[in-house]
Amino acid sequence: MMSHTKRLLSLSTAMVIATTSLAFAEPSAELIEAAKKEGMLTTIALPHDWCGYGDVIASFKAKYPEIQVNELNPDAGSADEIEAIKANKDNKGPQSPDVIDVGLAFGPSAKAEGLLQPYKVSTWDEIPDEIKDADGHWYGDYYGVMSFLVNKDLVANSPKDWADLLKPEYAGQVALAGDPRASNQAILAVLAAGLSKDAKSGKEAGEAGLAYFAEMNKAGNFVPVIGKSGTLAQGSTPIVVAWDYNALGWAKTLNGNPPTEVVVPEKGVLAGVYVQGISAYAPHPNAAKLWMEHVYSDEGQLGWLKGYCHPARFNAMVKAGKVPQELIDALPPAASYEKAYFPTLEEVDANKAAVTGAWDSVVGANVQ
Repeated sequence: MMSHTKRLLSLSTAMVIATTSLAFAEPSAELIEAAKKEGMLTTIALPHDWCGYGDVIASFKAKYPEIQVNELNPDAGSADEIEAIKANKDNKGPQSPDVIDVGLAFGPSAKAEGLLQPYKVSTWDEIPDEIKDADGHWYGDYYGVMSFLVNKDLVANSPKDWADLLKPEYAGQVALAGDPRASNQAILAVLAAGLSKDAKSGKEAGEAGLAYFAEMNKAGNFVPVIGKSGTLAQGSTPIVVAWDYNALGWAKTLNGNPPTEVVVPEKGVLAGVYVQGISAYAPHPNAAKLWMEHVYSDEGQLGWLKGYCHPARFNAMVKAGKVPQELIDALPPAASYEKAYFPTLEEVDANKAAVTGAWDSVVGANVQ
């Protein structure tokens, strides 16, 4: 069997397309009508500067003005999204999410708990098999790699690798873009740090990553604040460990004030896949299906790409000549992604258990 890295890197290089005819399918008139009757779509945890979501949501509203988009808690983490489904099982009100966008590990666990309903979009065949549930309960939407976003006004020498972040010159400067007890982004940042120590992906790398952050915290380099563009600009978190698409999106928003640099580390280059799913208790199931058709359409996929994410159908669309060259050129050089490791679902699960279970006892920093 090929290594997981090679097998999953076929996602980003030579994906074989079973069929392209489906890519042109439009949602059925019946689905559109049923969704308009429901009149609302409730999303959760979709910040507008994450992966180009602001424009993706705006284009859905423009296409279907009869459907109101009710956006819950944009800054929630994956665990919060799952909790929102559980907490609102018997409540068809506006606090019950129709759709979720969560880290890979959260898809199968949500399916196992009976929290998701199956649905296969019309472009289903172009979503790589490795990142979707065969029955349609969850499906990969986009991926990126872990990177460092640096405030160049405050950090003269940008760190080039994970080991650099432990140096005394970065005292009080390094933050994660989430709480590693609940945020998929932060949980996987710990895995990436562990991989940079040559630990085996999964539980071992999770534990090595915890030891790494404990060392960083002890050295006084770690800042227990959730890092984002605002905290970076204010100077409370001059270096933020985040997905490349978030880092690039924030850099674009900051527009040189302060000047920034996005660094993909030399070791521990971790690729992270996010997945979509429809709540089994969705108050607006047809609007939810229509939303999925939108985000997996050519327009939706290019919307994510404009937000610096590699969408699930990226290779199929490149092969079909549907991706403008300027969108490819706006991403970090392809060489930065060549070393990217795509962890298996089992490795992601094992890492998540290690990190969420022992962050408090090993690192002891209350990130908020």
